[in-house]
Amino acid sequence: MQKFVIALVVALIASPVLADEQVIKLKQGAGLDKVEANCAACHSLAYIPMNSPFLNAAGWDAAVNKMINALKAPIDAADAKMIKEYLAKNYGG
Repeated sequence: MQKFVIALVVALIASPVLADEQVIKLKQGAGLDKVEANCAACHSLAYIPMNSPFLNAAGWDAAVNKMINALKAPIDAADAKMIKEYLAKNYGG
């Protein structure tokens, strides 16, 4: 009985958190797979549409470079190029 009560309490605590989870669907396009694989490893993909009104191609280039150089995101050069092109084309403000 005690295990059931503990499981019930955990489920009740976790359910509001799970209910607020947002599914982000980014625009289809070349490079989307690289964005999902690399960017979502560290942060929510919600940042992309949220920042799109403020960033043009140069802004996305700087943002990706910051992730790699300052924050040490392990993104190789080929993936970074595809990510930048995808963001500029689909979310370039």
